[in-house]
Amino acid sequence: MIDIFDTIKVDKNSRVPKYKQIVDSIIHNISIGNLNMGQKIPSINRLSEEFVLSRDTVEKAYTILKEKKVISPIRGKGYYITRTKLLSKINVLFLINKLSNYKMRIYNSFVKNIKEDVHTDLHIYHCNESVFLNLLDKNIGAYDYYIIMPHFSSEDSKKHISSTNEVIKAIKKIPKEKLLILDNKVDLGEGIIQIYQDFENDIYHALKKGIDKILAYKKLIFIYPENVVHPYPKKTLHGFRKFCVEYVLDFEILNGIYEDTIIKKGDLFITIEESDLVNLVHHARDRNFTLGKDIGIISYNETPLKELLDITVISTGFNMMGKTAAKMILEKKKGEIKNPFDFIDRGSL
Repeated sequence: MIDIFDTIKVDKNSRVPKYKQIVDSIIHNISIGNLNMGQKIPSINRLSEEFVLSRDTVEKAYTILKEKKVISPIRGKGYYITRTKLLSKINVLFLINKLSNYKMRIYNSFVKNIKEDVHTDLHIYHCNESVFLNLLDKNIGAYDYYIIMPHFSSEDSKKHISSTNEVIKAIKKIPKEKLLILDNKVDLGEGIIQIYQDFENDIYHALKKGIDKILAYKKLIFIYPENVVHPYPKKTLHGFRKFCVEYVLDFEILNGIYEDTIIKKGDLFITIEESDLVNLVHHARDRNFTLGKDIGIISYNETPLKELLDITVISTGFNMMGKTAAKMILEKKKGEIKNPFDFIDRGSL
């Protein structure tokens, strides 16, 4: 068995602070398998005696390791290795509200563009405040960066909300220099990174880009799902209404596309959920309607399948959002950045 004192290296001639050398040495030895989960490490007094260091130096190193959840004290027994996953120089906790194609594209783009020595843990809280708060509480202090997509479902009405008082209180426990808010803007003051969608104005300006074709239809119908597990921002409805009012368009808002949903020639549908898009295409085929002629479809959020099926979309740049997040961390920048939002004209309009 390897003597733990042979694994910990402290160079008294190095300009690196001695407490940091201890931290880096222990994490490095975990990464190469010399130290394992549940293994006991020397006490503060024992380590300080072995390397002729002050007790305060070793205690500072152990405090950092405890905050990172790498070691834990057991009363009367000493310190033990309790985490082996966080081994890289930079550790990131990535919290998303739901496991969807779009969210994963942001996450995968972030991982692709961040350094190889950055370790990212992904957790999903399903728009649930309690799950989110528990995840944050268990991991506070353990990571170098916290990336959060704040989308929640109100307990009473199942409507979309950006945050709650408890959520804001919990997020504010994270040092500003370690916090990055993605996708949905939250008022947390200055000094943090926010890369966001402007849900109201994004849909408004995107539809304006397609106004010439939109005016060819008799009625606009927005399929906005209500009371779903993962609700959608209400601001998209505000942007849709603002667009329709400005151009004096006949419009309607429906909860979904069902078997008995009435579809007429001259209808233009805007869908969010994939199931509604699929049901709508089935309805059109059953009635021998031609997309882009008899009825129109604009779908929210770009996917390769929609491109293949020639479906017009309005969409934020998911890959760009992940890439920008990685760049902001790597370049240690702060500030608010609105993510690009596009209108992609295809055959269904």
